[in-house]
Amino acid sequence: MTERRSFKWPALLTSTGRGIAFGGDYNPDQWPDEVIDEDIRLMRQAHVNTVALAIFSWDKIEPREGEFTFDWLDMVIGKLGAAGIAVDLASATASAPIWLYAKHPEVLPVDRYGHTVNAGSRQSWRPTSPVFKEYALRLCRKLAEHYKDNPTVTAWHMGNEYGWNNRYDYSDNALKAFRRWCENRYGTIEALNEAWGTAFWSQHVNDFGEVQLPRHMGGDAMVNPAQQLDYERFGNDMLLDFYKAERDAIEEICPGKPFTTNFMVSTDQCTMDYAQWANEIDFVSNDHYFHEGESHLDELACSDALMDSLALGKPWYVMEHSTSAVQWKPLNTRKRHGELVRDSLAHVAMGADAINFFQWRQSAFGAEAFHSAMVPHAGADSKVFRGVCELGGILETLSEAGLQGTELEHADTAILFSAESEWATRSQTLPSMKLNHWHDVRDWYRGLLDVGRRADVVPLAYDWSGYRTIVLPTVIALSAEDVRRIADFAHAGGTVIIGYATGLIDERFHIGLGGYPGAGDGLLRTMLGIRSEEFNILGPEAEGEPVEIRLSNGLTTRLWQNDVTSVAPDTHIIATYQGPAAADWELDGTPAVTSHPYGTGTGIYVGCDLDRHDIAQLIGLLPAFGGEPSGKTDSETDGDATHAPDPRVLHTVRRSPDGVIRFDFYINRATQPVELKDIAGEPVLAHRCENGPDLGGYTLARNAVLVTRRVE
Repeated sequence: MTERRSFKWPALLTSTGRGIAFGGDYNPDQWPDEVIDEDIRLMRQAHVNTVALAIFSWDKIEPREGEFTFDWLDMVIGKLGAAGIAVDLASATASAPIWLYAKHPEVLPVDRYGHTVNAGSRQSWRPTSPVFKEYALRLCRKLAEHYKDNPTVTAWHMGNEYGWNNRYDYSDNALKAFRRWCENRYGTIEALNEAWGTAFWSQHVNDFGEVQLPRHMGGDAMVNPAQQLDYERFGNDMLLDFYKAERDAIEEICPGKPFTTNFMVSTDQCTMDYAQWANEIDFVSNDHYFHEGESHLDELACSDALMDSLALGKPWYVMEHSTSAVQWKPLNTRKRHGELVRDSLAHVAMGADAINFFQWRQSAFGAEAFHSAMVPHAGADSKVFRGVCELGGILETLSEAGLQGTELEHADTAILFSAESEWATRSQTLPSMKLNHWHDVRDWYRGLLDVGRRADVVPLAYDWSGYRTIVLPTVIALSAEDVRRIADFAHAGGTVIIGYATGLIDERFHIGLGGYPGAGDGLLRTMLGIRSEEFNILGPEAEGEPVEIRLSNGLTTRLWQNDVTSVAPDTHIIATYQGPAAADWELDGTPAVTSHPYGTGTGIYVGCDLDRHDIAQLIGLLPAFGGEPSGKTDSETDGDATHAPDPRVLHTVRRSPDGVIRFDFYINRATQPVELKDIAGEPVLAHRCENGPDLGGYTLARNAVLVTRRVE
């Protein structure tokens, strides 16, 4: 396993170098020089203390091949430093200049149909191109040599959103690299043939020189799923190798300053296997853009829960989010009053110590001209900029209270996430094309919030042995080693919740035989005390057929039901399929949700899909969460509902590393005001809150955030 780089946080230009970082992407090369002084004046007014600079400035730094000019960048960095604003300096390689593409069209990627991906957008280059790498690393070295001793440059920002436009490349460079990658992974061609199951459809290869990329094969032809999964891994690894080459080129010249690159984690995307990438950076950073609709805040918290795990509990960086609407979605919803501040503080509540936006000044032209920014088209006399200034002041207040450097307190439940399972659920060879591992993680996360509980979201590959309960929603791919870890966790006293499409395949996309879930050579079935034979798939496409099936405890399944035909004698059946639709599909009375003792722990099987509201109801029935099979909740059984967690409030705790200082965050999840009583600690921030401790409690308006501090 790769050794992780030591945590290193970028310094600010404050007297102590500490504080919550606040700012955004700064693109002065889009504007005339006279705007820069006005920008810096407004930055100081907004309490900005850091900017990311030169992300897309390659053609400004090297306007013609071999002709480097740093005068303009020196001027900007000098003015920023004089104003006390630190710089996170980019390697500027995210987009190459047009002159490079014109001279070397062979660096352009190729799509799965064999079409060249033309220049003109971002990342129009092959990560496996030796020509492009030579130009990119030369630029990295020039930047490092010029700015290695500059005190304003306190961190390096490598690339930008690696994989945004070149995650999948089918060029000849990629083919050669894929063949090398396969040889390194498998060692022998026999091992590859066995892993890919090439006995099917006459796909046997005699040597690595015959290995192909999963290019377009015509019509609705289905790609070998094992080959496709390895291609996903390969694309991840090629971009990670490119990042490391850039980082190492700069670090060799400019050691000591921290390195990062911005991940792209939201529950609608997780482009790379960031559990791997996190080992190669000094501080974790993320670009997060909110999901429109009622899931807005919950989706943010779920994504951030994964970010906190990737950071191993250390503070992490929001490199980009938006002040309001973006311009790249089918529906570009703006933020309501208070959401600019609320969203930013929600990231802080989930462990972030840096809040940055794309971008500082809204562009007057180009593809992202209608993407919101800190200074909008309307200028400084605007609601958005006043919100930015308010946020900057709040972050200074939190910094002065000592929040920076504190760490998010862990929950007792971990929802396990696997990038490989997310990739696998996109396969067109599964019983249903509607599976989505990441969305099922989000539904379980929200279901727990709906009963006043919070979970961590932890990569499957990480250490989750310290939790009381783990949940595996549609973790479709589990290796034998994964299953052994899971079974050992249960045997030692933990509770394991296995979802309906978990453990169907191994890491090679091979089906576990003997019944479902078959991963681990049947060990998963033994732990759960059940065996399923078939999947029952529902959907409106089957006209005239039932589109949902009820469970005996009132829950509803609408996509996938496992036909459980064997149950161990000591398995407890929590719910069965029931009713006319269940009878029509010959499932009436078939176990749907079960619980089975294993060692000193428990394996719970949720054999069908459930939506977020049904998950919340199910949680209330599970003893692992304090519920009773009768349906009683903890507030009913302990006789004191006033102390039960309020599901309308997202509550998190951040503590100092020594555990002495505690900050409690309370964020209103509801659209209506929420009253909180008996809140301990001194208020540090009461944003959109009424009343207060002197009046017996707080009233949190919509989008309100309350932060208290106490010493324990």
